[in-house]
Amino acid sequence: MELWENLMLGFSVAVSPENLLYALMGCVLGTLVGVLPGLGPVPTIAMLLPITYVLPPIAGLIMLAGIYYGTQYGGSTTAILVNLPGETSAVVTTLDGHQMARNGRGGAALALAAIGSFFAGSVATMLIAGFAPPLAEVAFKFGPAEYFSLMALGLIGAVVLASGSIMKAIAMIILGLLLGMVGTDVNSGVARYDFGIPELQDGIDFAIVAMGVFGFAEIMTNLELKDKRVEISDKVGSLYPNRKELREAIPAILRGTALGSCLGILPGGGATLSAFASYTLEKKVSREPERFGKGHPAGLAGPESANNAGAQTSFIPLLTLGIPGNAVMALMVGAMTIHNIQPGPQVMSSHPDLFWGLIASMWIGNLMLVVLNLPLVGLWIKLLKVPYRILYPAILVFCTIGVYSLNYNAFDIFVTAVFGLVGYVWAKLRCEGAPLLLGLVLGPMMEENFRRALLLSRGDFTTFVTRPLSASLLGAALLLVVIVALPSIRKKREETFVEET
Repeated sequence: MELWENLMLGFSVAVSPENLLYALMGCVLGTLVGVLPGLGPVPTIAMLLPITYVLPPIAGLIMLAGIYYGTQYGGSTTAILVNLPGETSAVVTTLDGHQMARNGRGGAALALAAIGSFFAGSVATMLIAGFAPPLAEVAFKFGPAEYFSLMALGLIGAVVLASGSIMKAIAMIILGLLLGMVGTDVNSGVARYDFGIPELQDGIDFAIVAMGVFGFAEIMTNLELKDKRVEISDKVGSLYPNRKELREAIPAILRGTALGSCLGILPGGGATLSAFASYTLEKKVSREPERFGKGHPAGLAGPESANNAGAQTSFIPLLTLGIPGNAVMALMVGAMTIHNIQPGPQVMSSHPDLFWGLIASMWIGNLMLVVLNLPLVGLWIKLLKVPYRILYPAILVFCTIGVYSLNYNAFDIFVTAVFGLVGYVWAKLRCEGAPLLLGLVLGPMMEENFRRALLLSRGDFTTFVTRPLSASLLGAALLLVVIVALPSIRKKREETFVEET
């Protein structure tokens, strides 16, 4: 009964004209970002963070959330029709989705992707509404030692589940933690690692780092690519899947939704990991694995359901524990702190309208995406004809204006440019920026809880292993390290992510 009352509160907030408008803007912009190759939710949200300064907290978070799950919808459109994955998680969609389009079933493929995405998004939102309150109650029992151990588990999980080299991911995490130490020490009030630069005494703004590493660097990487265009047909065929396609797709949608919902909660999980894992699962359980890659509806519907479920359940650790599980959630933490809202279990009690309004807006946003995407397929495809040499410089100008508006300080632009150059080099070296951003966001929080735990225990380091919950979390982190070090697991991990690289 209490859950019903909370959902009614959420819908009363979400259906206000202002919040509906921002939900629509987030969904449309997210779809656009998903359609255009080379962009993604992280650089887009990083670019738009300065705008949230002037928006009400609820409206800003609803818009940013809409962008995140909207990209999962948009990425499937070009992946299916022109074999161009607009978003990383849509790479798997090209394997069978584009083959269906080549077989004259492009419209049916788009419909299956929309159905799977809507169902998975709706189920994931129900899971957030159902499981978030009890998890938040558990989180209230956490002390500084438990929070430190949980963050350590989150960082290790992000390393284990990151694509590419584990050593590179560890290096990026450590670098992020070190960058988080720049600025004035909260306890002593002494400026550290600022090199005598007054602008660094308040620390390095995570939005500046995110915009440089993900925004500027992505633009430079994409501008060096040859501007190739694929001949695109506006004819997508019938939007109605036949009975055989539905019969093969529905079980895959159910499996993908369940798998994505679970993986989205894990640190380092989210849409991309869920999509790749779902495709692997569908090939394993299929009686005709040889059909995959040739237009199998299950190879499309499963990953599309999984990536949407994973995108939305990744909000659970953010809203209940205050721990970001991936780079997008780290940016959401920043958006909340901009409005002096501390992410974690207290959000539900101190800002119930924001908590339940955001959850209700996800249902509304998923419905908007279904209504918008299929009729506007022609418009999204035409946007692909805009030359990148025009598109990306315009985005660069927008980024620069956004950075300057953070503190109205030209120094921030130079810092962003430096991180943009560094991020470009990292991209060449195949170093992921997401672990860096997680380390930067979690670093100060880890340090604060580490010190607080030692103060409460009077300097006794064993407090982290004598408290049962803290010891369990550290044990889980150690177990992850041991498992990923096993040769068989390491080989399987490389096979899972081979298509990403």
